[in-house]
Amino acid sequence: MHPHLFPTITLLLMIVTITLIHCPTSLRADDEKYLTCEAPFNCGNLVNLSYPFWASNRPNYCGHPSFQLDCSSNVPQINITTMNYRVLEINYSSWTLTVARTDYLDTICPAAFVNTTIDNNLFSYVTSSDTNLTLYYNCRLPLVDLPNLVPFQFNCSINNTNFINYYTQSSQTFSANSVLIEACNYWVNVPVLQSLVPTVITYDAVIAAIDSGFMLEWDASNSQCDTCLNAGGLCGSDPTTSTFACHCTNGTFASGCSTESTRSSSKMNARMREIIIGIAVAVLGIVAVYIIICYLRREQLSKEFIFRKTTRKNDENIKEFILNYGSLAPKQYSYSEIKKMTNSFINKLGQGGYGGVYKGKLPDGKLVAVKVLSESKGNGEDFINEVASISRTSHVNIVTLLGFCYEKNKQALIYEFMPNGSLDKFIYHQESSAKNCRLEWKTLYQIAVDIARGLEYLHRGCSTRILHFDIKPQNILLDEDFTPKISDFGLAKLCQRKDSIVSMFGMRGTAGYIAPEVFSRNFGRVSHKSDVYSYGMLVLEMVGGRKNFDVGMSNSSETYFPDRIYKDLELGMDGRTSGVITEEGEEISRKMILVSLWCIQTNPIDRPSMNKVVEMLEGTLHSLQIPPKPFLCSPKVSHVDSSTTS
Repeated sequence: MHPHLFPTITLLLMIVTITLIHCPTSLRADDEKYLTCEAPFNCGNLVNLSYPFWASNRPNYCGHPSFQLDCSSNVPQINITTMNYRVLEINYSSWTLTVARTDYLDTICPAAFVNTTIDNNLFSYVTSSDTNLTLYYNCRLPLVDLPNLVPFQFNCSINNTNFINYYTQSSQTFSANSVLIEACNYWVNVPVLQSLVPTVITYDAVIAAIDSGFMLEWDASNSQCDTCLNAGGLCGSDPTTSTFACHCTNGTFASGCSTESTRSSSKMNARMREIIIGIAVAVLGIVAVYIIICYLRREQLSKEFIFRKTTRKNDENIKEFILNYGSLAPKQYSYSEIKKMTNSFINKLGQGGYGGVYKGKLPDGKLVAVKVLSESKGNGEDFINEVASISRTSHVNIVTLLGFCYEKNKQALIYEFMPNGSLDKFIYHQESSAKNCRLEWKTLYQIAVDIARGLEYLHRGCSTRILHFDIKPQNILLDEDFTPKISDFGLAKLCQRKDSIVSMFGMRGTAGYIAPEVFSRNFGRVSHKSDVYSYGMLVLEMVGGRKNFDVGMSNSSETYFPDRIYKDLELGMDGRTSGVITEEGEEISRKMILVSLWCIQTNPIDRPSMNKVVEMLEGTLHSLQIPPKPFLCSPKVSHVDSSTTS
């Protein structure tokens, strides 16, 4: 490009920029309240909020007096009839919000026993989705001969004294509830979502159901607000009188906007459109001339420009995707911060097809595992999958994503540090003695139950169902207490909770754990039952102490790992090839084998759901039937797409 063109183009761009910045401001003389309330606001992890809600970062005249949010924490709070609730979700399409009592957060032993109450003038329960749990406190012992009732019993300390307490569901008979009311000093109704009422009643299950909240609907049928919106105004309130107010471009009124205001606003908008279109045409003309000159003078410069433009577009697409799923997004770090927290990647924990994992430390001293992605398919598809999936989760058996880094081709995910590494090094006998550590049967059994609970949460506990598609020992991490946590969501798929059937092209997963329907649709439709199959194969490995599939072994049915386990089951063996096993261990191993063989049934319909798997594992051995023998032989290597394994 000729040197004398640079000053001319620079001057034109400066003029256009100044015009774009100042013209709209000079043409719009809108009312201050209108301009303030026009933009949505964020509160904690909730984004794009508007009337009737407001908060400390939003003037009270932009919302309804009774809809104030407390944004001091990541999860906003709202006060309804003197009781504080955590606001988990706000849905403007259905005019509903999901809330949970703050005094029951992570506990069912609150400081005070108060029934749930709402302001019926503002809210109503969504009866199609909500139900009541009843908690009874300070009960006399023993409680026997309760008609048709086997309540869940738990302990709470009241005034530094331990008392016995009970829990029932609203489905219990009236006579049974009456007995509990007479036998206990306090009883509290706590609403929860009907879909999350625990089928297997445990202390943690009741807490999880209460923490997931319940749904309220607010009254959006406000004729004054409709009139205001139809007139081009914004709904709000008058702080001095606490009555409704309509904020218009030329002031605030008690109802709709004046005709004069609407007319002047329309003229103003028309003038703005004409000016902006003219400016846009001028800018496009300048850019076109600039590109043509660059292309004629230097073809290589044009190629670099297109490359930068494409890269920038990919970056924007990924950022937009993260933003759409970012209401619960973890903290974003720069690549320089990643290098600092890992001490320039000096301590490597492991290596996979995705890249390396390094030990690091956050500024507050917390240890973390930093997963650095060496490459990402589909313009960041794996990275987006992992962030979008795991950001929606909060469960003791799901690894916690603490942060991420995305800077063009530098991508990293920051997880909580798991001192005991992955499960595979504790179950494979062929590992060296330095790495192999035989776990007790009780520990193996508890790990299997906790993994099942984590998968049940992904399939049923999230607002959006998450299918993992890569359950294997390498993706199960163990903390210092050997509590398992499911990790690596790079191949995960999101779907609606009401239907987990998904459509996808090709395969995804790791050889030996892929369900038959994933590599051939002739076996059925791909769904959450595909994760159940992978889980079954994982449990078989835990029992057998070896890999279920090895590219170096024969593909004949005689050596197929599940076949060998099934034969051992028929012969009354425990499935382990070595070691002394106690009577208790034999019962545990037999239960794990029966459950896993049910999970790997060839037809997805014959496999249990994960909540049924938890129920089977926690039930008695005598209640389990021997499943039919799976008729598939081991998958051939050619079936596996190496690009989808890790």
